[in-house]
Amino acid sequence: MRVHFISIGGSVMHQLAIALSKKGYQVSGTDDEIFEPAAGNLAAAGLLPAQIGWQPELITTDLDAVILGMHAKDDNPELLKARELGLAIYSFPEYIYQESRQKKRVVVGGSHGKTTTTSMIMHALKELNRDFDYLVGAKLAGFEQSVRVTDAPVIVCEGDEYPASAIERKPKFHFLYPHVAILTGIAWDHINVFPTFEFYLEQFVIFINRIEKGGILIYNTSDEVLNKLVQDHQRTDIRYQPYAVPDHTIQDGITTVTIAGVSGKLRVFGNHNLMNLQAAYYACAELGVTAGDFIRVMQDFSGASKRLELLASNEQVNVYRDFAHAPSKVKATVEAVKQQYPDRKLFGILELHTYSSLNEAFMQEYKGAFDQVDVGVVFYSKHALELKRMPDLPAKKVKEGFAKEGLLVINDKAILETWLKSQDFSHSNILLMSSGNYDGIDIFSFAKEITQ
Repeated sequence: MRVHFISIGGSVMHQLAIALSKKGYQVSGTDDEIFEPAAGNLAAAGLLPAQIGWQPELITTDLDAVILGMHAKDDNPELLKARELGLAIYSFPEYIYQESRQKKRVVVGGSHGKTTTTSMIMHALKELNRDFDYLVGAKLAGFEQSVRVTDAPVIVCEGDEYPASAIERKPKFHFLYPHVAILTGIAWDHINVFPTFEFYLEQFVIFINRIEKGGILIYNTSDEVLNKLVQDHQRTDIRYQPYAVPDHTIQDGITTVTIAGVSGKLRVFGNHNLMNLQAAYYACAELGVTAGDFIRVMQDFSGASKRLELLASNEQVNVYRDFAHAPSKVKATVEAVKQQYPDRKLFGILELHTYSSLNEAFMQEYKGAFDQVDVGVVFYSKHALELKRMPDLPAKKVKEGFAKEGLLVINDKAILETWLKSQDFSHSNILLMSSGNYDGIDIFSFAKEITQ
């Protein structure tokens, strides 16, 4: 097989390129910019393009497939050449499906918890020495790559609702056709992609309708929106497995969970993670994993990168970072830390960084998200607004949206750094939530300093 990647430098695209090369395919690719870690990974695999920029001359009739990344525009010269030659052109998820037609496909969808739930399934299967392929959106401990494509009989995929490519605007998870499907919950986000809540909901209806006949939908019945959606769109040719928070206890900051009569202590915590764990168990059970084996191996699961990741700690202070940025994710993460350590003061420091979170009209969606925070800060940089060509976001509108008494709104990096250095963090937890980097603040040094 000869495969060419248009926009090979993408975070997931370059991982697929490496995976296919390991499988024995002839792989080529181009991009107009390639950053680390993609550049180093591609170089190590012998796949780094010799020159930066699009090269239509590489598009020839002997290519079996052209894989188009999201970064490439619809007027890309290589894409135009591929169309002219009538070549097979795939988006990333479309090609993953082509490689997994003969596999049992497990797909995890939902507005939140996808990466963690996928990671839990992968961790369990790996520890139990099962052979499987995978696609996940984060770097996981114990896995060299975030994509694996071999001749394994099973593939586990994180299926998100973002558009698949510049020429295929449908969500990625519409192309994966699962046998085992998980929906973790529905909370409207990405208003630049899904302008109305009704349009967003429709994407999940389509996903449900694309579950293979005889398959199973594992869904979070405690999510009212998702529960209603499932009840309103019942199919008679698939099975349904509802789930919610499993039985558990918390003692001295340690959670013990019980699933199918089997108990075990966990390194992760929070109701959202417990629900993710329950969903992961049901998926693994479909693959023949027993509850005893599942609980045994999940006691060592430490979570995906940037998902309630413990940066530093001492006897009095824990510093966590989390990818949370959408309202439902922020609320779940805050509640998890407060529930685990009810007697500690909780500092919540959230960076607004995405298009939706920087949109004045979206602020009302954050109401209640900071209710359990003792000291709350919302940070966003003027630079982020300028890069996204967005109008100014008045601090007053942020405060009105969050409706949190005493909320601090800061949009200057230096002011935030000064504030952080002036706080008394004794007997507290600090929760740093962002999909960005706080305009370049070194949060690792900050975490280390306050815990030493």
